[in-house]
Amino acid sequence: MAKGKNHQPGGAAAVVEALVRPTVEGFGLRLWDVRFEKEGPDWFLRVLIDRDEPLDTDTCEMVSRAIDPLLDEADPIEQSYYLEVGSPGLGRRLTRPEHFAQMTGQKCAAHLIRPDAQGRRDLEGILKGMDDGGNVTLAGEDGPVTFPVKSAGYVKLCDDENLF
Repeated sequence: MAKGKNHQPGGAAAVVEALVRPTVEGFGLRLWDVRFEKEGPDWFLRVLIDRDEPLDTDTCEMVSRAIDPLLDEADPIEQSYYLEVGSPGLGRRLTRPEHFAQMTGQKCAAHLIRPDAQGRRDLEGILKGMDDGGNVTLAGEDGPVTFPVKSAGYVKLCDDENLF
């Protein structure tokens, strides 16, 4: 469903996150991320939710129906967009400090924007965490590797690697 106008496109995701978090958490779910993304000519507001057991479409629809009137009333986005509520899925990207804390001990992969001192751009290992300075540590086969999260194009879970 296309939506209407707004007043803060730059901070739209943050405004929406603050608006919908109480509702999402009220359903006993975690708000994983809010993304406002352009695909072709269209804008999408993606509200990614999570819980310990697998999500189903009924849960996503329930959250969508609950937050839609909140978004209509607050009108936080100027241009028309499509609202999507879904799961971050397998191979989810870790983008926030709480993601790194929550996924510590899981196998992750990172792709560095520029090669590190050893010439590596692709790293893999068990996530040991992210420190207060924004440095991520992965324990790989050759020992631990630490890199600034800002130097990575992505850090993601490897929970989808054995599916194909």
